[in-house]
Amino acid sequence: MQPDVSPTADISGPDVSFVIAAYNAEATLDRAIASAIAQKGVSVEIIVVDDQSRDATLDVARAYPGDIVRVVALAKNRGPGGARNAGLDVARGRWVAVLDSDDAVFPGRIAAMIGRAEKADAQIAVDNLQVIREDGVVEDAMFPRQYLEGLREITLATYIAGNVVFESKFNLGYLKPIFQRRFLDENQLRYDEKLRIGEDYILFAEALAKGGRCVVEPEIGYAYHIRSGSISRVLELQHVEAMRKADAVFAQTHRMDEAAQAAFARRGRSLRKAASFLAMVQHIKARSPLKAIRTALSDPAAVRHMGMPIAVRLRRVAAQFAVGAGR
Repeated sequence: MQPDVSPTADISGPDVSFVIAAYNAEATLDRAIASAIAQKGVSVEIIVVDDQSRDATLDVARAYPGDIVRVVALAKNRGPGGARNAGLDVARGRWVAVLDSDDAVFPGRIAAMIGRAEKADAQIAVDNLQVIREDGVVEDAMFPRQYLEGLREITLATYIAGNVVFESKFNLGYLKPIFQRRFLDENQLRYDEKLRIGEDYILFAEALAKGGRCVVEPEIGYAYHIRSGSISRVLELQHVEAMRKADAVFAQTHRMDEAAQAAFARRGRSLRKAASFLAMVQHIKARSPLKAIRTALSDPAAVRHMGMPIAVRLRRVAAQFAVGAGR
């Protein structure tokens, strides 16, 4: 069964294709689409991929004229990576930009990023993100401007080192790159559909490993909306194990210089510690304190994560367990 793709009037190819993977996003999809339409100085193609939503997401997308929003309705749920791949497969822009269905972009974003990338003959560009809480409160930029100005470009080693789990509130995996579509197609780069979290990291890392040059635009261009329950904010053991497997494949597939190898080893250690820590969480939730203790003893370094935000949840679970045991 072929996806349902509505027509588009622009046959010459736009500057950028926005790919919006949407699943149960009826409440926020209009905001994402409107922000893509509002881009200044560039021609835009908007592709909404409905990943078998159970709400009115598909109706919201189809309410727009076909020459403004192209709609891809998947025959089965493929997850975030699969939905984005479906969008990439039909994209016709010189550049492609993934926009999450609950986020938004500022009007001058794409023009600034393309301008910086093409001036440097780069195939990838990133910018800063504005963090917006669920209650609408605007927080600081995700990354200090001076930090991004100092980076100027992101190498494979820099990117891997910036994706060490649990060591910072936000890491470089939160960046929302735009890619030169021809570069992705020529190198057969697509999202790993087996990953439900971390698929962004692997695609970005593979693009860098394939020789992609990434420039940094320090201005804020992307509005990142934090939602409670978002899969990117709730890391589970299965997600970490899947990332470890994907990293193992990456190491077998791509060559890394000495700096990248060192960063990769550090990331690997962080994922192992994270897996041990989350295994402790599972044991406590299952009321298996002895298994939790054995896990802690087998990997004492995992206990260090008690200081990170996810540890707050662990302490609460442990406290509930203690109360329950005393009854």
